[in-house]
Amino acid sequence: MQTILITGGTGMVGQSLTNLLLNKGYQVIVLTRQQKQASRLNFSFAQWDLNKGWIDPAAIAAADYIIHLAGEGVADKRWTKARKKAILDSRVDSSALLVKTLKAHPNKVKAIVAASAIGWYGPDNEKSKQSGFVETDPVDHSFLGDTCRQWEESMHPVKAMGIRLITIRIGIVFNKMGGALAEFIKPAKLGAAAILGDGQQMVSWIHQQDLSRLMLFALEQEQVEGVYNAVAPDPVNNAILTKAIARRFHTWAIPFHVPSFILKIMLGEMSVEVLKSANVSASKIIAAGFSFDYASMDEALDDLLISNWSSRGDH
Repeated sequence: MQTILITGGTGMVGQSLTNLLLNKGYQVIVLTRQQKQASRLNFSFAQWDLNKGWIDPAAIAAADYIIHLAGEGVADKRWTKARKKAILDSRVDSSALLVKTLKAHPNKVKAIVAASAIGWYGPDNEKSKQSGFVETDPVDHSFLGDTCRQWEESMHPVKAMGIRLITIRIGIVFNKMGGALAEFIKPAKLGAAAILGDGQQMVSWIHQQDLSRLMLFALEQEQVEGVYNAVAPDPVNNAILTKAIARRFHTWAIPFHVPSFILKIMLGEMSVEVLKSANVSASKIIAAGFSFDYASMDEALDDLLISNWSSRGDH
């Protein structure tokens, strides 16, 4: 039985991924800052402390693979100077600690999947509007772009150790437990389709189940290495997405626009990302052999919102 060590395993993405790995028969170790007891077979916690620069060496020794998800939530709070520092440091410092520990302790780690984000890319240009941003496109000179660059570079030293590194640039994750979808649902339940700005900005999304499957695919397929976008092959604009979600609660849902200046007042600098259009391509991971269970927006929304939809008899 192979063992996968996960950082950030208690978050929304990490919990879904852990369930998939356990169902597939893997032993899972989740790094945590506080001592916890696991309640499932083949699942355990191990401690790490970023402030002290320490990871339980037994966890590193046991791991065949590592999935590195740790990092402060980008959209959880307003981007103050301190918050931006926490977002960056939590990613870069945790990567540096992993690298240091792998260098210092004998291990059998064969591959690492390291999270990044499509914040790497800037706003759409004429080329991306047609074919989507691809993994070789340059980094955007913005806070999120620079954060992604440093985040990705912080894991590069493992390649010199002979460890296969796969960097996954994650899109907007649709999940039943929360995240971006929960924010869309709030006005939808009231019968309102709250379109952000002019609504024409492209949203490159991925169903949580497909994200978990993609990460496992990347670990299991030895030919998969380097950077891959984790987005569904059906990006849609904000207006289409917002209306589609609202209609799954109320067929008579009323669309309205939240003006850009209101979003800027409410969100500050973060509003730039909310209003940014980023059409990101899934072609590379598809060419590698990955198949999406939820390739279209409608398939994903029907799966995630079906209980609400069915209970109202609106379909």
